[in-house]
Amino acid sequence: MEVTAIATQGRSGSSDWVTSFMLLFSDSGLAWKQYGQSEDTGTYTGNTNSEGVVQHKLVHSIAARFLRFVPLDWSTTGWIGLRVEVYGCVYKSDVADFNGRSALLYRFNQKSQRTVKDVISLRFKSYGADGVLVHGEGHRGDYLTLELHHATLALHLNLDDAKLYPSSANVSVFLGCLLDDQLWHYVLVKRSNKQVNLTVDGHTQPLQTMLHKSFIHPFGGIPIPGKPGSFLRKNFHGCIENLYYNGVNIINLAKRRKLQIHSVGNVTFSCSEPQPQMVSTTFLSSSSSYLSLPLEPLGVWGLDVHFHFRTWNQEGLLFSTGLAQGSQHLVLQISRGQLHLMVHGAADVTDGLWHSVSLSYRDLMVSLVLDNEPTSTMDVQSHADSGNSVFFGGCPQYSDGCKNPTVAFQGCMRQILLNNQLMDLPRVQQGLLGNYSKLQFDICGIRNRCLPNFCEHDGRCTQSWDTFYCDCSGTGYTGETCHNSIYEASCEAHRQMGSTSGYFYIDPDGSGPLKATLVYCNMTEDKVWTVVGHNNSGFVNVTGATTKKPYVMRFNYTASLEQLRTLIGRSEHCQQEVSLHDGNKCALVVDGRPLSWWLDGSGEKQTYWGGSVPGVQQCSCSLEENCIDMNYFCNCDADTHLWVNDTGLLSYKDHLPLTEIVIGDTNRTGSAAVYRVGSLHCNGDRFLWNSASFYPGSSSLHFPKFQAELSADISLYFKTTASSGVLLENLGTADFITLKLTTPSAITFIFDVGNGPVDLTVTSPVPLNDKQWHYVRAERNLKEASLQVDQLPLHTLETPSEGHYRLQLKSLLFIGGSTFKESSFLGCIRALTLNGVTLDLEEQAKLTPGVTPGCPGHCSGSASVCHNRGRCMEKNSGYVCDCTHSAYNGPHCKKEVSMSFESGSSVTLTFQMPFPVMHNRDRGSQSSSRQPIHSQSSGIYAHDGESRENVALSFLTTRTPAMLLCVSTYHQQYLAIILANNGSLQIWFRLNREERAEIFTPKASSLADGQLHRVQVHREGKDIYVQVKIQPFF
Repeated sequence: MEVTAIATQGRSGSSDWVTSFMLLFSDSGLAWKQYGQSEDTGTYTGNTNSEGVVQHKLVHSIAARFLRFVPLDWSTTGWIGLRVEVYGCVYKSDVADFNGRSALLYRFNQKSQRTVKDVISLRFKSYGADGVLVHGEGHRGDYLTLELHHATLALHLNLDDAKLYPSSANVSVFLGCLLDDQLWHYVLVKRSNKQVNLTVDGHTQPLQTMLHKSFIHPFGGIPIPGKPGSFLRKNFHGCIENLYYNGVNIINLAKRRKLQIHSVGNVTFSCSEPQPQMVSTTFLSSSSSYLSLPLEPLGVWGLDVHFHFRTWNQEGLLFSTGLAQGSQHLVLQISRGQLHLMVHGAADVTDGLWHSVSLSYRDLMVSLVLDNEPTSTMDVQSHADSGNSVFFGGCPQYSDGCKNPTVAFQGCMRQILLNNQLMDLPRVQQGLLGNYSKLQFDICGIRNRCLPNFCEHDGRCTQSWDTFYCDCSGTGYTGETCHNSIYEASCEAHRQMGSTSGYFYIDPDGSGPLKATLVYCNMTEDKVWTVVGHNNSGFVNVTGATTKKPYVMRFNYTASLEQLRTLIGRSEHCQQEVSLHDGNKCALVVDGRPLSWWLDGSGEKQTYWGGSVPGVQQCSCSLEENCIDMNYFCNCDADTHLWVNDTGLLSYKDHLPLTEIVIGDTNRTGSAAVYRVGSLHCNGDRFLWNSASFYPGSSSLHFPKFQAELSADISLYFKTTASSGVLLENLGTADFITLKLTTPSAITFIFDVGNGPVDLTVTSPVPLNDKQWHYVRAERNLKEASLQVDQLPLHTLETPSEGHYRLQLKSLLFIGGSTFKESSFLGCIRALTLNGVTLDLEEQAKLTPGVTPGCPGHCSGSASVCHNRGRCMEKNSGYVCDCTHSAYNGPHCKKEVSMSFESGSSVTLTFQMPFPVMHNRDRGSQSSSRQPIHSQSSGIYAHDGESRENVALSFLTTRTPAMLLCVSTYHQQYLAIILANNGSLQIWFRLNREERAEIFTPKASSLADGQLHRVQVHREGKDIYVQVKIQPFF
């Protein structure tokens, strides 16, 4: 039956009803699967009385023979009472059963068939982790193979002609996990020209190919040895249902014995269950799950144990039994992902796949077999004495001898045999055999928490039973889900850290999709220039080009076009110099028709040149009225045999960068052209001081809803004299997210994703309504929520592993107020960034009554009056720069502070944490570190591996060894920067006093050379990034 809806009632005329329940479904009554209305919850709301009807329409219909309603909570005044009604229709199915040695072969009527589009759809249920589902090949040697590999679906494609293209043309894509769970899975392969999409259970993975069309398709396996694409894989063991190829029902053709179908081996048309029946049991709790099974006296024959298990957890007890000698126990456990029985195995058994374990105890020798690996043996000094029972998965709370060595097992087991006798798990469930705690029967409840992969920016996902983890190594991002960039947003941010000119990585969109890019930061006295080069920056000579065969040069920049557009959009001004030198009548324009032109960043043709303006075919000399012949708009168009040039700056940001130049008039005798396209130069950060002022009258700015289903990071600066006010709010039907000033010294971050409101509050030791700028950063992701104010300790709160996790918003985004016109914000907000996108507050403020663009005051402009992390303090008659937390002093924090050290001398600073550090630099790209709520500000104090340090210093010496800097704590943790005996730079750090110090050597050459060197160290958890460069010394 295909079920589309369900309805529930309580027991008629009673106080019995169910208030919440789970819904399971099965087609065999043995293997069950939980059905959820959405990805993030599988719990249904039940009844609140005995007579009311609660109906649930299923988002996706269920094709099943059995339904199971599992009560989770019920009436507080009565007991469980449940009446159910199921809605649906007849389910039509054509199914074929393959035994691992059989297959169906489908041939086209014609010798070959080529199509533009292909569609293969099917449902399958597998009894093994490996097996070929579909294989197709063409007469050119191209092929397609769809197979299970380690319980993951793999699509292998050979691109085009195998004889013409190398084997590297083969492509593969993998999707899905745990597909050997004896449950039905839906697969769809769609090809449209070169685009191929693979869909498994609603998840889609696209790939590009050049595949031609195959003309022969086996299903269920490879019937002929040596077929390409099969890679000697196993044939499929399981059932395939409703298999369609381009609208053709393959199984129906086979059932009707059509000539196009050839059957290999024993293919039947009903889905049989494997024998013996594989009934799974789920161990739910890491502290209290166990299964106790009775055992007959062992006698002289010893003990044989065999079972299958699957798990993600790196630790857990699998099996325990007593020994005859005293209180000793024989324990089989998982430790650090490997199987341990007093000996160490090498195989990782925490990959989520089914593993077979056989344990045999004979004549004071124990043998262990894992899957098909060689047998491991060990000698023991005592005979087995299991008493009346053995334990699987864990130990009871009160048990003589049986103790969990680490934690109890969380995972699934099936096919448990004791002394070659299969244990009847349904009888265990009924209380007729053995004992148990915290188990689920007839279901393997293991979940793949890495599908989809919630680790952003190519982070690698690993998982345990309860949650997933993200490995961000090498991505350039950090945080629980690799959401936050480790790089600064701009060259301006690097200058405020005290850096001089040099190459730096910047990430203008922060946590957005674009990765960081390497640029040159030119720190001049009045401006900071960001310079991006390309592949052809020198002078180029062009001859022999015509309008029909023009000269074309494509420019490839060190950053992608998307990265360049983000950089240009964030900058206040950008420019690119173009220089054209022409000789002997090499014209740019003839009779209004351009002979040379260039393409802008969008690929559009432009005919104006440096120093001119868009829309006119002119050069800079025309606007400056100094062309050598005023009858022409460019020097190169003048009728002269002299070498002339048109040089100027392209500065219209919407057209930058220049991506291609075309020159088409250098084929006449003696004519030539020389051109040069300079690097892209940008300065200013138009978002750092993009601000709006909010006045009394309940006015707020409105923006489109915040796209923050899975990750949301919000950063901004504010200053106010009010005691409270809403900084940001966005609502959904039930979900919401709010950031507000709740008291003169407290910021609160509140959100609800469907599990109830969650709030985080940071209280500052100093008032926040002091009319000075304060920084706020709030983040919410699938792992945790965090809130930071200025540089006070980061507050974090873990996200529950179960329940709703998508933040579904619908209303407009309110800035400076709320939907209900309550507690509107009074003051200024600037540099508001959401998920790496900075909102244009000034532009929106121009359209909103009661809000004005910009902020009054000396500390509210884009001109950085206080440098190097100095804090600008508003005064009645001006401003003053607070250089307390800067490495510089002077009126504008620009004078470098330095010291000279004699042998044996040092300076010691003692910090009393926490302390507020408030400044005006753009923190939009700063990544959040994870620290306990009451930890000190410095990451070296945090016991969590995700703490962080930022250290920068300059030094000059000729003596080694030398201690440049050492930061240590009362807990014997430290971070040290030293010069070794050979002058090489070394970073020593120890975050746990139980472990040895780790040493990182970023530069092996000697830095004790008498030159001034700049060292910047950024540590994020166990990842460390170091930049070393020589500075000019005056």
